[in-house]
Amino acid sequence: MNRGVRGSDGRVWNIKANLEWSNPITGDDFEHEVSGGSAPAILMGGALLFLVVLFVLWTPPAVYVPIWLVLALIAAAAFFPVRWLVRRPWTITASTPGDADDNPPETWVGVVRGFLNVRQEVAQVARHIELYAEPDMNGELQPTE
Repeated sequence: MNRGVRGSDGRVWNIKANLEWSNPITGDDFEHEVSGGSAPAILMGGALLFLVVLFVLWTPPAVYVPIWLVLALIAAAAFFPVRWLVRRPWTITASTPGDADDNPPETWVGVVRGFLNVRQEVAQVARHIELYAEPDMNGELQPTE
């Protein structure tokens, strides 16, 4: 997601949002973050797939399986992967190269969870830049050195 915005002082800002496939480590989380990696998820997914295949193969031909049961199994199997994908963190970066006047280059960075929250935050940052020439200091984005 990329968006260009002209600030009220004439500078052009570039707002980028990138999906992060792993959780960014912050200073608060560093010592407490213990992750088993992707092996437990793969193992549980494989076990679930095995049980579903076993359920389908052991069903006698005379048994009528209602469509709602098949849809419920698909929804149950897809719930956690879809939830994981929707709740991924996004890194939002607003940067400007500055201009020939007194305005130096600036970069603001923040992390937001969820696709809809990202779209809303990008819109708020763009609006704040249009009105006040920089992102909101009290928002999700913070200036970097």
